[in-house]
Amino acid sequence: MVNKIEHIGIAVKNLNESSIIYEKILGVRSYKKEEVSSENVITEFFKIGNSKIELLQATNEDSAIAKFLDKKGEGLHHIAFEVDDIYKEIERLKSEGFKMINETPKLGADNKLICFVHPKSTNGVLIEICQEII
Repeated sequence: MVNKIEHIGIAVKNLNESSIIYEKILGVRSYKKEEVSSENVITEFFKIGNSKIELLQATNEDSAIAKFLDKKGEGLHHIAFEVDDIYKEIERLKSEGFKMINETPKLGADNKLICFVHPKSTNGVLIEICQEII
């Protein structure tokens, strides 16, 4: 079951330029910047209260973020929901008829296990399900 919106992911072409914009808008500096090799991205996180924004920059032209930027340009990429048990949540979503992009969780940014629900089954919105690694 979903606990909360964990973060909103935003695809950007230039992480350094975008980071400056979000620092000014949010009035805070990022708390983490990391490369996620499995996704071919560099991410940067901002936290405001209980909310987080994740900026994502592609590290190669074959990454999902690079393809997204080519097709749609910079902007909202995904909404991530936190769950207690990602394995049970994947099975629940599949039983509800949702198509998963990946049915096995993988290591993501910010100490999370992640998987994605295909936007074709969610009215065009890419949904990330994530669980804190304990």
